[in-house]
Amino acid sequence: MKIIVPMAGRGSRLRPHTLTIPKPLIPIAGKPIVQRLVEDIVKVCGEPVDEIAFIIGDFGKETEENLKAIAESLGAKGSIYTQDQPLGTAHAIMCAGPSITGNVVVAFADTLFRADFTLDSNSDGVIWTKKVEDPSAFGVVKKNDDGFITDFIEKPETFVSDEAIIGIYYFKDGDFLKSELQYLLDNDIKDKGEYQLTNALENMKNKGSQFTSGTVNEWMDCGNKDVTVETNGKILGFVKDDEQLQSSKATIENSEIIEPCYIADGAVIKNSTVGPLVSVGANTVIEDSTIDNTIIQEDSHVINAKLTNSMIGNKAHFDGKFSSVSIGDYSRLD
Repeated sequence: MKIIVPMAGRGSRLRPHTLTIPKPLIPIAGKPIVQRLVEDIVKVCGEPVDEIAFIIGDFGKETEENLKAIAESLGAKGSIYTQDQPLGTAHAIMCAGPSITGNVVVAFADTLFRADFTLDSNSDGVIWTKKVEDPSAFGVVKKNDDGFITDFIEKPETFVSDEAIIGIYYFKDGDFLKSELQYLLDNDIKDKGEYQLTNALENMKNKGSQFTSGTVNEWMDCGNKDVTVETNGKILGFVKDDEQLQSSKATIENSEIIEPCYIADGAVIKNSTVGPLVSVGANTVIEDSTIDNTIIQEDSHVINAKLTNSMIGNKAHFDGKFSSVSIGDYSRLD
């Protein structure tokens, strides 16, 4: 089994947090988004994963090494591919062409999920889906009475289905997928200006592949600040009984921690109330503050603050009694 993870986008809607690191490496409850994604896929697969291929932009060597380490932590080889231009989902996947063979899961790294099914690797293909209120913003599927997918529609302008494709797919025959993706590129077949995976899926279906859907219980986005903070809170609730969220190497003085919270090594919290639904990165200091529903990353200093639904990056300084400010591009004070 192989996992292909397209993640070349910079995450412009999550600026300024994505100015220094790509969005899939933003921590959620103490782990990068992409790490939580592939860990959950490995659980659903029900069989060993031998390779995880990451498709990135110009993110630098440190990011590449971090991604390889994530794969190795799951007992898999980590492979790195580069996508130079944003030409659509089909183009992004094909950037990892040498790794698309055999049993393959494709997972776009801007979403997290919760599911209680185990992947049927004997199926031709499985498309992860979730019912949504407004399907016009998504690719959707239609199914027949036997549960097989009959149509793939990209961002329908009129209602055809509310079962949205969340961006995770299983293919029993990776080589067949690769040939259909290559066909789109070779013949310059685009939909809405881009090479779309849904077109390849439609062609595979027309040639005999039978796809079913794997319905997830939770589909969590990390597209902008608000939904990323919301996702952080949901994940904290999901993992609170399974993961050690509060480090023994953190310092808590005269403070109340309202669980669930993630508190990393070296964090210092003094004279404060923190939680619920807060993640605090390594070596961050919080003093004289009340904070809930917030992500604070590493090596930051927060004092005299009353924060909710907030996100503070790495090496930041926030004094709630500020009288002067130095704020960079894409920053906000609300």
